[in-house]
Amino acid sequence: MSDLSEGNKNRIIEMAWEDRTPFDAIKIQFELPEKEVIKLMRSELKRSSFNLWRKRINSGPSQKHLKKFPADMQRFKSSRQKNISFNKISKR
Repeated sequence: MSDLSEGNKNRIIEMAWEDRTPFDAIKIQFELPEKEVIKLMRSELKRSSFNLWRKRINSGPSQKHLKKFPADMQRFKSSRQKNISFNKISKR
């Protein structure tokens, strides 16, 4: 985890905060399992922010785990969002 650049840490934190980004997507892009994401969040966030994040991801039907993701819920993708493949921005 210490070998991550500051930019990658910031992106992982951003993805972890996003409701519809599952931990599996973080693992695919950054090879960081859920436990390591939690450790990163704990070390980088203030305690109150970390507690708020943990409460949010553990409440209701979880969207952070693909196996628990409701089948009828559609994924949202902005038309302005660039295609990302294994953390590399695809060329158009």
